[in-house]
Amino acid sequence: MSEPEQGPEQPQLYLLTPPTFDLSTFPDQLAALLDAHDIACMRLSLATHDEDRIARAADACRAVAHARDVAIVVADHAGLAERLGLDGVHLSSAKQSARDARKALGPDAIVGSYCGASRHDGLTAGEAGADYVAFGPITPFGDITAAEDDLFQWWSDVVEVPVVAEGGLNTESIARLAPITDFFAIGEEIWSADDPVAAFAALTAPIA
Repeated sequence: MSEPEQGPEQPQLYLLTPPTFDLSTFPDQLAALLDAHDIACMRLSLATHDEDRIARAADACRAVAHARDVAIVVADHAGLAERLGLDGVHLSSAKQSARDARKALGPDAIVGSYCGASRHDGLTAGEAGADYVAFGPITPFGDITAAEDDLFQWWSDVVEVPVVAEGGLNTESIARLAPITDFFAIGEEIWSADDPVAAFAALTAPIA
């Protein structure tokens, strides 16, 4: 994933898969969405730790993504990324070492790190070689601290490492954060809809 070419006021879009999906139907859904929208990168974000299931899902999604020149990373399983022909890894906890992932995957792989609402964790990940850091959720969820707008503003002003907003996004938060984030990561917000392609279009209308 590279830094946005269109400047901070036109963030790029980062697609997350559902935590579970049917391999007989999801690749077609994914293809339709990637054909309809300009996606910079996608994440295989499965709930399972079963390597065989991850591998089969990765094969299906990689074929669709790479046919459209979309990079694809896997959540957490750095050891599988290279073996499965993926472009890198997204670490879903700042406790996982971006430095170790970079060392394992090499300089050309994408390494991203989710850092919750912690500026410190974001800086640590960036210094360790992460290509991007993700902050969220944007909307409070249970007892999880939301990432405030001030965090994105500070990061945009001070840090060169690209920043991703993810978790509980809506049209209002996308419009509000568009000038101060580089990417919006969208997944759960659209996959429960009857028409994910239309849901994606509606959600991202503020930056269309």
